[in-house]
Amino acid sequence: MNKPENCGNKKMIRTKIQEFIRKIVKSRWGIDLELNQIKIDYPPEKFGDYSTNVAMFLAEETKSNPMETAGEIAKCLGSFCHSESGARRISAAPRRSFANAQDDTKNYLFENIEVFKPGFINFYLKKSILQSEVAEIEKQDESYGDLGIGRGQKVQVEFISANPTGPLTLGNGRGGFYGDVLANVLAKAGYKTQRAYYLNNAGYQIKVLGHSILKDEQAQYTGEYIDELRNPEKLKEWFKSKEWPSNFDELKVLLGPINDLPVKKVGQTAALVIFIHWIKPTIEERMKINFDEWIEELGIRESGLPEKILEILKEKNLIYEKDGAVWFKSTEFGDDKDRVLMTSAKDGREREFTYLLPDAACHYKKFVLDKFDRVIDVWGADHHGYVNRLQAAGKALGAWDENKLKIVIMQLVRLMSSGKEVKMSKRAGTYVTLDELLDKIPLDVARFFFLMYSPDSHMNFDLDLAKEQNEKNPVYYVQYAHARICSIFNKYNPSTTLRTRAKNAKEYAKNANLDLLEHESELGLIKQLIRFHEIIEDVARDYQVHRLPNYALDLVGTFHKFYEDCRVIDEKAPELTQARLALVQAVQIVLKNTLGLMGISAPEKM
Repeated sequence: MNKPENCGNKKMIRTKIQEFIRKIVKSRWGIDLELNQIKIDYPPEKFGDYSTNVAMFLAEETKSNPMETAGEIAKCLGSFCHSESGARRISAAPRRSFANAQDDTKNYLFENIEVFKPGFINFYLKKSILQSEVAEIEKQDESYGDLGIGRGQKVQVEFISANPTGPLTLGNGRGGFYGDVLANVLAKAGYKTQRAYYLNNAGYQIKVLGHSILKDEQAQYTGEYIDELRNPEKLKEWFKSKEWPSNFDELKVLLGPINDLPVKKVGQTAALVIFIHWIKPTIEERMKINFDEWIEELGIRESGLPEKILEILKEKNLIYEKDGAVWFKSTEFGDDKDRVLMTSAKDGREREFTYLLPDAACHYKKFVLDKFDRVIDVWGADHHGYVNRLQAAGKALGAWDENKLKIVIMQLVRLMSSGKEVKMSKRAGTYVTLDELLDKIPLDVARFFFLMYSPDSHMNFDLDLAKEQNEKNPVYYVQYAHARICSIFNKYNPSTTLRTRAKNAKEYAKNANLDLLEHESELGLIKQLIRFHEIIEDVARDYQVHRLPNYALDLVGTFHKFYEDCRVIDEKAPELTQARLALVQAVQIVLKNTLGLMGISAPEKM
């Protein structure tokens, strides 16, 4: 469990604006808004630093023109004057009003405020606010971006959870990196996070694996790995090279004659071998993901919890028998049809749990017994139809709902090379494995590329671009910026050109006069740095992890513009050099923190 330590309590500027507006709206119209109802955006550069459409949102309730409502809100923050653009502007030294009297912090935040048609309120930050943030970043260092919004709530992120019927897929990789980074962000936002992996080592797909190992008429899985699982010499080689669990002797059944073994036994044994030999090493050694808990489906099935779930539902009159099977009245809770919890025993088959029952039992354990405040499940696109039935189970049990259990669906990945899809794999037979991809490109590149896309968008993984080692490759572009910053500090020794006791450039930058940072490109860069907190908050609230790589690209782009426009080392202007070095150091801290959250290295040389 990742526990938040020293979570940041500093309010973001965006949050302060929301709180100001909330107080004004409550005082003026008696409307009590939630902060998340007050949307704050980043307008185009010439139109301020922050913008809100709250006046248009309130128009229906206030029964007034949005421009008038916007004007009322702005009037409470200061006094009007006219600008040449036709917008109405608030002066930098606003006159006091009932709203100003509630919170004097308004007076130091804004240079001016403008109202634009059809009802936008745009805010311009004071230079002093921007300049002071540079020192704040240097002070907080790796803690910069820490938030307290999680308030120590327990959150579990369950991801990958691949069926142990073959090597990991590209989809597993996409979901794996997503879940890992989401857990990082939630921890930084102040949640106690746990990474969990659900091992599907029971059920229908395990039987299919057994049939595939036996190569009978019901076999479905193909590929080189199936042949290796049937090869005693290959298995002996694996058993010698791996640390195997305490039930190692059970695995040895695959070394002897297997045709007379029960299909279920062959499947379960092969699944464990696949998990230990391929899946777990890929996750830990190649993906660099460390799970806090490994949950076995077989263990859940044997724990007695499924029977407890049946008992609870029976007491609530939410199950019934039909055609020898046990059905759950899931339609009463939003599902499109009732679901089978236990199959019938006809045609000589034993009665078995369906997937839904142990899944419901597993989530019951998470919420009721382990007391997680929230659980986030990361699923593949093929599980989309499973969402409603699991949510229905939670409502029926009174254990969770859509607010407590969040299910993120990862869409499909296509590997592209030379404009064509790469489909086949010798190893897996029908799909390209994650290991094969990681053989071709570095882990940093794989992580960044997979993270760049929203979970709900289909992804074309451009293998040719991923192999590039120049600024066309977005990973290289971002990492090169960090290396360039390191080069600035490594090459510049202030003691050789200035009468200073500073041992290096970073030490020299500590006591900089930040008031000298007035160039448009300097202030624009600081504005990007300030948004880091807001990116953390946004990802922690909506789970859109792709905001991070996009932010890294925006930050680096803004840094390069600054680097082109502003000479960092100017021996004729030592104080300005000192201030710009402080700004560059702030960029390095935020960029390194961003890459760290994504599990990507920040090289000092390239």
